[in-house]
Amino acid sequence: MSDKPDFQDDDIAPRAAPAKPTLPQPPRGPLGLLNFLFGLSTDVTPLAYAVTGFSLAILKYAVEAGVIHHFTGKIYTPTDFLNPLLSMRQEFFKAPAPDWLTAAMLWFTLPFLWISVSMSVRRAANAGMTAWFGLLVLLPGLNYLIMVVLCFLPHRYRLYWASRRAHPKASDKQVQSALLGVVSGTVLSITMVLVGVYLFQNYGAALSIGTPVIIGAVSAFIYNRPFARDLFGSLVVAQLSIAISGAALLLFAFEGLICLLMLYPIAAAMGLLGGFIGYAVGALTSAHVHSLPMVILLLPLLMGAEKLHTPSPLYEVETIVEIDAPPEKVWPHVIGFSELADPPAWYFKLGIAYPKRATIKGSGVGAIRHCEFSTGAFVEPVTAWEPPHRLAFDVASQPPPMHELSPYRHVHPPHLDGYLKCQRGEFRLVPLPNGGTRLEGSTWYEFKMYPQDYWTIWSDMVIHRIHGRVLNHIKGLAEAK
Repeated sequence: MSDKPDFQDDDIAPRAAPAKPTLPQPPRGPLGLLNFLFGLSTDVTPLAYAVTGFSLAILKYAVEAGVIHHFTGKIYTPTDFLNPLLSMRQEFFKAPAPDWLTAAMLWFTLPFLWISVSMSVRRAANAGMTAWFGLLVLLPGLNYLIMVVLCFLPHRYRLYWASRRAHPKASDKQVQSALLGVVSGTVLSITMVLVGVYLFQNYGAALSIGTPVIIGAVSAFIYNRPFARDLFGSLVVAQLSIAISGAALLLFAFEGLICLLMLYPIAAAMGLLGGFIGYAVGALTSAHVHSLPMVILLLPLLMGAEKLHTPSPLYEVETIVEIDAPPEKVWPHVIGFSELADPPAWYFKLGIAYPKRATIKGSGVGAIRHCEFSTGAFVEPVTAWEPPHRLAFDVASQPPPMHELSPYRHVHPPHLDGYLKCQRGEFRLVPLPNGGTRLEGSTWYEFKMYPQDYWTIWSDMVIHRIHGRVLNHIKGLAEAK
């Protein structure tokens, strides 16, 4: 191990100290283990990094494989788990998996993601490298190679947590550093939208997850220049960068308000993660602003990797109502229903498309059904005509899923065209013992925005609301006669 400090900076107190001849001791007790896994200041030796990473990977795989097999009966192999293309895993969350499973697995992954990044950043600093190197574990495919490299790099330096408030100049240029961090994050977000959406033509996880992480990390790191500052201020700057980036996308007409609000929960969470990373890197390494391009280049690489495979699994949304009328009386209102008299709910008034009426030309297979929405009409050729029990149809064409809220008269971001595509629909009328009918409505659709685990939470919720508006209208018509 080297006896020389890894750097010397005239403006910032040393943030890494030479390691002693003996390696750090393993963490003791539950609190010590938690601090080792989730903290930012505990040393990480090569052996500890390898053992912890391998053990957590086995634990995560075992839980995911068990849950997937329990709910779907599918076999989730280690090869599937290690596949760097996260979009490949979507096949395991299709029906019969419950709707909530994808969201649960997404949130289950977040602690493992934080441990991976936190330990990799510290391991890189312990090895005498820039801590930014640890962020390469976010790059699919390359992450495994980076982990192997970190397992073998020798332990050279002990981490030293710089005293942030004790520095006599810590308050100097604090506002300027915060503004520079926010501006840098905003410029980065606009650039990544241009690259991801307009160059790669892909709304991928690198855009909705990776970009907020890097925005938070870069803005918090710059906030800690030229002097180290506190965690709270770093997180505030990271969150301001996320919020102002969204406002800039709205101002420059790249996006509308509805989609930005849908994106904000996950972007804010990832921004916090990035803020922690930027704060930690500012404490653990002498990396200067000129080292940031290495981190920022992660995003285009991630976007390019995602383009290798972007599957569009078919999702089903089913909604059920019970009607106090036999199927024979319900059937005429299924094939075509009159104008919905009820005003749309508040969320539809924001611009989300909602149904208004349905008409049909002809009868039997081959008839053309038109379901008119607030944004236009769905054209639906009938593929199954089984009165009074089943009506099925394809979707030949569809209108935009919403009118985006914006300060401008007309904003039409690319995701409104073909990213959410309805493929087919079906009504099933099941007679009940009491003489009533259980009316089941299903829609099958594709969604090409990633991570689909997150975005389909919103799309499923909206489609359920649309189904509910139609099915309850049919219920009212059938029970009125």
